[in-house]
Amino acid sequence: MIKFLHTRVRVADLQKSIDFYCKHCGFQVFKGPNTSPQGNQIVHLELPGNDHMLELTYSPDFKVEFPEDLMHTCIGVDDIKAFCQKLEDDGVEVWPGNWKEKENFSMAFITDPDGYEVEILPNKR
Repeated sequence: MIKFLHTRVRVADLQKSIDFYCKHCGFQVFKGPNTSPQGNQIVHLELPGNDHMLELTYSPDFKVEFPEDLMHTCIGVDDIKAFCQKLEDDGVEVWPGNWKEKENFSMAFITDPDGYEVEILPNKR
């Protein structure tokens, strides 16, 4: 059996990214920070109950630049309206901006410190 273990994203400030994903998206540090053989600083984040991890990688000689809308991650939450309200209460911009006015609200986005989008969907029951 082949398993999908992690997805790596390059970040400009490792601690700022760790703080964002842990505080706002529910991740926990699983392993790291460690230094790779190439000299990168690496942290693996996990969401409890999930096997797939998010690997944050920082290298002082790598400038984080990517085309708009290149990729995004996605998390599922039990109560999307309550989750988005908590994000806004914590000062995180949730879009679309009119999400509170939508009757059938079922998808939102936030942007991490490096510009990567995080999609928010309701958990499927």
